[in-house]
Amino acid sequence: MQAYSIFIERVKDIHRLGALQGHMGWDQETLMPMKGSEARSDILSWLAAERHNRLIDPEMGLMLDSLEQDKTLNDDQRANVREMRREYDKAVKLPSEFVASFAKAKSEALLSWQKAREDSDFSAFQPQLEILIAMTKEKIAYYGGQDNPYDMLLDEYEVGMKVSDYDPLFAGLRSRLVPLLQKITIAQETNPDPVLPDGLRFSIESQTEFCIKVSKAMGFDFDGGRMDASTHPFSAGLWPGDTRFTTRFDELDPFSCLYAVMHETGHALYEQGLSKDFSLTPRGAAVSLGVHESQSRFWENQIGRTPAFWSIALPWFREHFPDAPDWDPTTLNRIANTVSKGFIRVEADEVTYNLHVMLRYEIEKKIFNEDLPISQLPETWNSMFKEWFGVKVPEDRVGCLQDIHWSMGAFGYFPTYTLGNLYAAQLLESMAEDLGDIDEVITSGDWSSLLQWLRPRIHEQGSKMTPSELIEFATGSPPSPEPFLRYVEGKYGSLYGL
Repeated sequence: MQAYSIFIERVKDIHRLGALQGHMGWDQETLMPMKGSEARSDILSWLAAERHNRLIDPEMGLMLDSLEQDKTLNDDQRANVREMRREYDKAVKLPSEFVASFAKAKSEALLSWQKAREDSDFSAFQPQLEILIAMTKEKIAYYGGQDNPYDMLLDEYEVGMKVSDYDPLFAGLRSRLVPLLQKITIAQETNPDPVLPDGLRFSIESQTEFCIKVSKAMGFDFDGGRMDASTHPFSAGLWPGDTRFTTRFDELDPFSCLYAVMHETGHALYEQGLSKDFSLTPRGAAVSLGVHESQSRFWENQIGRTPAFWSIALPWFREHFPDAPDWDPTTLNRIANTVSKGFIRVEADEVTYNLHVMLRYEIEKKIFNEDLPISQLPETWNSMFKEWFGVKVPEDRVGCLQDIHWSMGAFGYFPTYTLGNLYAAQLLESMAEDLGDIDEVITSGDWSSLLQWLRPRIHEQGSKMTPSELIEFATGSPPSPEPFLRYVEGKYGSLYGL
């Protein structure tokens, strides 16, 4: 076991460097002054190279070779070896200079995107985006994935997933979601959704207090984390005892902040629930973005967008927004679930959300498999959005500049959002088999049993299994889109009387 002990200490050092990168990335998006950007890019570049060099150390390769033959390792130890082997085999193909340059380019692009989004000017972001895409293609070449370039990127975020997996999955979802959307659109003509009154304002201070109350009710430990504001909401599990998430505010729409907070709290609860016995190792980390997304979408949608939730949250809502109309839980739930062909993915309803994801997926395929010129990206986005949603995109800010992911070089990330939706619905069905009527649990006001159900089945397992193995472990069945389709058709069929 001495060999494994030496190995795991090296692994922890690599993860400590990654945690430092995460901490500085969080600060860059929340508190860092603009003039700190040059130094921050340099430091992040150095950290990326330092972490990479430790990972590709020949000694690490020899250790992995030896440990893979060690029959005395338990399942947790084998998981660490398996995950580090996967990371090592990819890392050794990348020169350290490239890793450092890519990290610096992403840091610079993030700030460029923030300004371009604020000004709704894609041309201001285009040069940095072209650099990131060129470097991503260079990374693919280092990996040897030129024959199926986009597959290489998809695999980075959900192991084993390829275009050949996503294409039929998305086609099947579209075949059920598009007709559902059409039926809802017709129903809205005679059964319109309630709307927020014109001119009513919801102060940032009141939204903050209300959302913190909801986050606490979900189980988030604010002694081990915090909430801040950023351009795009995100969650960061930095290291044990320090999990942070962000939101953004719109004084005309408190639901934007609320559901961003519930979404990011779902992510943060996963991070706070990871086993501390395996901290700073792959075994103690979240298994995939798809599973991570299942936790955020579960709390945001299956819990937060229900009459049961609003029966509990309504008194809090009235306390913090006394000038709001005297809505009942049913009306608030209708507002929260309004189906709209809107522009913004993170504020989309559950019927159109996956269509937003599919649009980005199709555009990324065009970029990496068909060499779409980046200058044509806004035109391509706007044309596809008009075709898919029947709505003209008025400006870049609500079009191709709305998401942070491309400024982070996170190409291949978006499809995991749909996987998260599918996993969440499957978890909900299984949870109901064990806990009974979930609405009754919610209306009790004590949501701890929901979190306690997720902890041993998802959170504490970390990366002990593959994503599909974990979902089957938690639910008793392999991943399937059917629970989600049953859920969304049933929910919206009831809401709109279909």
